[in-house]
Amino acid sequence: MPTNCAAAGCATTYNKHINISFHRFPLDPKRRKEWVRLTRRKNFVPGKHTFLCSKHFEASCFDLTGQTRRLKMDAVPTIFDFCTHIKSVKLKSRNLLKKNNSCIPTGPSNLKSNINSQQVLLEHSYAFRNPMEAKKRIIKLEKEIANLRRKMKTCLQKERRATRRWIKATCLVKNLEANNILPKGTSEHILPTALSSLPLEDFKILEQEQQDKTLTIL
Repeated sequence: MPTNCAAAGCATTYNKHINISFHRFPLDPKRRKEWVRLTRRKNFVPGKHTFLCSKHFEASCFDLTGQTRRLKMDAVPTIFDFCTHIKSVKLKSRNLLKKNNSCIPTGPSNLKSNINSQQVLLEHSYAFRNPMEAKKRIIKLEKEIANLRRKMKTCLQKERRATRRWIKATCLVKNLEANNILPKGTSEHILPTALSSLPLEDFKILEQEQQDKTLTIL
């Protein structure tokens, strides 16, 4: 007497009040092997009391000439719902994994993973636990940016002052050379090459531009 269907994902059980028939796996090795292949169950070996229900056979597979419904000699099971079976297996595996994870005791490896998670929260602004922490971080960064802008402005002012001093010193040396107060070629020894090679008129223009910039800033 059959009890249930051997097909993967099939929950049909024997009930004499339901018009579903059960059929043994064929004794012929070739047909038996084909049935096993079509059921797609890993390492499946059917026994004497292994059955498939009539849901897995097309209507053309049955011989209805007698009083009982029998399979034809060449009938093979072709109707299976493997997708449902795969989804149920995946769901069971997922639930089992969650259960196992909840039962894992806290140890050094778990402490290490918690530390790594905290480091990620600190290093990445998008990983803050709540909006208040993100807001505090933004305010702090805005203050740092304002401080860096002040420092950059101070550095630019120092650079402009140093540039004006160099231009004035260069104009003075070249004027002294032009008036024969200093020997010719003095500027080549005491000034950088980039400055000593420029004519006096260009330095006067640069000096005037620097003065105009200073007045504009003031």
